[in-house]
Amino acid sequence: MAMHAMILAAGRGERMRPLTDTTPKPLLRAGGRPLIEYHIAALVAAGVRDIVINHAHLGAQIEAALGDGSRLGARLRYSDEGEAALETGGGIFRALPMLGEGPFLVVNGDVWTDYPFERLSARAADMTAARDLAYLVLVDNPAHHTRGDFALVGERVRDDAPEAAARLTFSGIGLYRGALFAGCEDGAFALAPLLRRAMGQGRVGGERYAGRWVDVGTPERLAALDAELGGGAALHGEGA
Repeated sequence: MAMHAMILAAGRGERMRPLTDTTPKPLLRAGGRPLIEYHIAALVAAGVRDIVINHAHLGAQIEAALGDGSRLGARLRYSDEGEAALETGGGIFRALPMLGEGPFLVVNGDVWTDYPFERLSARAADMTAARDLAYLVLVDNPAHHTRGDFALVGERVRDDAPEAAARLTFSGIGLYRGALFAGCEDGAFALAPLLRRAMGQGRVGGERYAGRWVDVGTPERLAALDAELGGGAALHGEGA
């Protein structure tokens, strides 16, 4: 069964203003390319071609720029949340009918990474066999988030880990099963409480990724990434 993926692209991008007043954050450019296209290319390279993209603020621009995904080798579908974004949990929940029967991959649209997504394809079967509800990729804490989010104890992600266990930052990359959302209803809600509930049941696995990962959350970080990738148009969204 082919794995499906979802790119979360519905955020308003308040910290990116004024850039996001006219351009949705996933279409801001770094290295001469819209941020979201890096994810699509990496997913396709990993054999994941069925991709759902949710959107809200200026979402029509995303559909116009990416179309059906054929020029990128992908099969894109869209979950339009209107102007009122549903937050991470609500956005994924609404898109569940488009995400297939098995575990599906989700990645935040406002991060840049060289994470090898094929690693998660290999993890999906193990995750189902272990009855896990989620598998999270954690990274070392960036300077703007030194407290971290969760602890990794062996290959288990915990929120109530022993003090000796260092807390890491959730990368925004994960595998999920639809059962994680059991009992949820359509509307805006956060993902974190669902993950913490599953952690309390011992049903969340994970790994620490030591490769490149950037939370592209401010114009300054976007400019730095653009310079690193050798582009020159990141702060303007040209051609998006």
